[in-house]
Amino acid sequence: MSLAIFDLDNTLLSIDSDHAWGEFLLEQGAVDAKAYREANERFMADYEAGTLDIDAFLAVALKPLADNTPEQLAAWHQQFMAAKVEPSILPRAEALIARHRAQGDTLLIITATNRFITDPIAERLGIDHLIAVEPEVVDGRYTGRVTGTPSFRDGKVTRLYQWLETRSDTLDDAWFYSDSHNDIALLEQVEHPVAVDPDPTLRQTAQERGWRILSLRG
Repeated sequence: MSLAIFDLDNTLLSIDSDHAWGEFLLEQGAVDAKAYREANERFMADYEAGTLDIDAFLAVALKPLADNTPEQLAAWHQQFMAAKVEPSILPRAEALIARHRAQGDTLLIITATNRFITDPIAERLGIDHLIAVEPEVVDGRYTGRVTGTPSFRDGKVTRLYQWLETRSDTLDDAWFYSDSHNDIALLEQVEHPVAVDPDPTLRQTAQERGWRILSLRG
């Protein structure tokens, strides 16, 4: 049995769920349309370029969680799952998850998207373990702030090792699947790094290092 680690956005899903959630909020009229759309697009471009300021991004991304009640957020997320997430789940990704599950592997998603968005997605995919950005909650309401280290770039490595300290799992014979050059630091930690429908930078790195390259898009 091994540890099978999966990035989420553009790996198991054909979308970036953080960006899609922002688009969904725009469709609901829940945020200022012009300012939020510009920020959502700018942060997505910065992420793809490897220049994202994670703190600046989270200050914007988590504000709608603080501005709305848990009941409203839950209702929106249910609609979001049906409209945006379900159509983006890749059948080949589900088959890959099933293959690791059948081998008895421990399944883990590690993502730079926050837990509010991703917890129901991990549950839908049948993956029990999730490392995500942790929005702060006080008295049952989101504050718009983050607790702990954001699971982004080197932060994913930090959070993974913190998680391993609480478990008997190790990185011996571990797998990690990701599409993004932002995850190279974590791909370097495992015995089986796999570039999944990779961006150009990750594709080049994978080719140079002899890492596996896989498509789940068909």
